[in-house]
Amino acid sequence: MKQQSNINHIESISQLVRVLGLPAPLHPLITLVDYNNVSIERFPKGQKVSLDFYKISFKPTFTGQIKYGQGHYDFEEGGLAFLKPKQIVFSPEETESYEGIALYFHPDFIRNYPLGKTINQYGFFSYDVSEALFLSEKEKEIIAGLFAAIADELDNNIDHFSQDVLVSQIELLLNYSNRFYNRQFITRRAINHEIITSLDKLLNNYLEDTNNLKDGLPSVRYISTELKLSQRYLSDMLSSLTGLNTQQYIQNAIIEKAKEKLSTTNLSVSEIAYELGFEHSQSFSKLFKIKTNVSPLEFRHSFN
Repeated sequence: MKQQSNINHIESISQLVRVLGLPAPLHPLITLVDYNNVSIERFPKGQKVSLDFYKISFKPTFTGQIKYGQGHYDFEEGGLAFLKPKQIVFSPEETESYEGIALYFHPDFIRNYPLGKTINQYGFFSYDVSEALFLSEKEKEIIAGLFAAIADELDNNIDHFSQDVLVSQIELLLNYSNRFYNRQFITRRAINHEIITSLDKLLNNYLEDTNNLKDGLPSVRYISTELKLSQRYLSDMLSSLTGLNTQQYIQNAIIEKAKEKLSTTNLSVSEIAYELGFEHSQSFSKLFKIKTNVSPLEFRHSFN
């Protein structure tokens, strides 16, 4: 396990199981780890950890929270969490025990399959560790069945068909996860609407503050950081609830503010563009026309 800049970097599945004190894996590129057989004290509390492979954690039950850096695994309902290669996370700062299984697989395991090219389309691999997928009882049964099927396949003698079967099972697991995340955006509507309310307030304050606008338009990175959400999670949540990704949502807020200024002030189009953080008035006019089908001046004249 390499240590660079205080990061524990684990390069292979075999290296991982050695660190966890477990027997060698049956396959060098994929393994299941039963958390009941592992002490989370194997990693120093709060230690940064980076893996060169994918990880899918399934925790059917959990009591309490485990802190990871500034966020938490909040698995009181049980759920799934996803990590992609090179993603840096913090090892637990608390030593509460929990039940669950983790599936680890190296990118090379799926490289020659369609999944190797499409796995980046599963946005939840880019979510923060605290943005877990919470599962209903029925959903837990489905996920538990998929993990059991993967375990059975790994426990059987590895043959020429094993990799095909395992890759298909992983893809099925990811497709169910996609469905369940979309359900979560809807069923946790109250929480998500609170986020949208905070987003609206944040954008309004930003667009009203001339000091902010000197730095340019509000970026997706700035917005997600202020809301303490990953960029991908925020965008997927907004797409599910509003049909807009984060960039589109920001642009709509800018256009609404522009309409307000065009209809209630005598500022020129160039002055409004500058006040809204545009470096060039042509860029503002182009965006306005795309969003409204009229130019800023045509919109203003419609109020006269």
